[in-house]
Amino acid sequence: MERAQTAGKTRAVRHRGRVGSILGRLSSPRWIKQLLYSLYAQRLRSKLADGPMPSHIALVLDGNRRFARLSGLAEPGMGHRMGTEKVDELLEWCDQLEIPVVTVWILSIDNLSRDQAELDELIAIVEDGLPHLRDVQKGLRNPRRIKVGGRTELLPDSLRETIVRVEQETEDAGPFVLNIALGYGGREEIVDAVKELLVEEEKAGATLADVAKLLTPQAVARHLYFNTGPDPELIIRTSGEVRLGGFMLWKSVYSEYYFCDALWPMFREIDLLRAIRSFQQRKRRFGH
Repeated sequence: MERAQTAGKTRAVRHRGRVGSILGRLSSPRWIKQLLYSLYAQRLRSKLADGPMPSHIALVLDGNRRFARLSGLAEPGMGHRMGTEKVDELLEWCDQLEIPVVTVWILSIDNLSRDQAELDELIAIVEDGLPHLRDVQKGLRNPRRIKVGGRTELLPDSLRETIVRVEQETEDAGPFVLNIALGYGGREEIVDAVKELLVEEEKAGATLADVAKLLTPQAVARHLYFNTGPDPELIIRTSGEVRLGGFMLWKSVYSEYYFCDALWPMFREIDLLRAIRSFQQRKRRFGH
């Protein structure tokens, strides 16, 4: 009898403990915030389903260093590492929305003049990140072909070798695409495209007058770093900076812009969904 009473008391205590734990979680501000966030994201996704989805979203991933500084992290590289991890989440969200083309600007040509220690760490992070992105694609229903664009000849040999390997190992994937801008500058992209066009026509025996006749927007576009797929319909820049810094100068002529206050490592799914909602609310005129 005493054993039964003791066992009953023990079960009652355990039950109260479980109930208390559940009630504690329910009353936790963080738990409530997560629930509200989830419900809000679900509502946004539901509303977006009835509108036009951009076929190409391009992002300027800005704010890694400021995030590191404001978070009290020891080195800027820690912010860059968290920023590269955020790319994984971005691609998951875009996969769920079935957005075929995603372009991310990870390293500008101006970034190459940063402090050597910071630059070396950033290069190492990118060199580790590219094979990771390749491996992630293998298990997806719509794996993305990875294309890197920029003045890659300015990058270290080991990173260039990694770029070539990752591009080759994903070239049969698609039609979904992940474009990665490394050592990238918008003006440099246009200059390099025109140079490549001139060299190509010279090899074909064309005179300067012939090239002048052939020089059309379509001819130049064929030689851009990212010369396949649709132009970006939506360009997002994080960190509160209201400028593009030369990103995709040629291909952004009819793009819609969205500027987000969140620093890149703090970018959330609802930030992406809000950007797409803004895109859907606009009337695109294409210069007309």
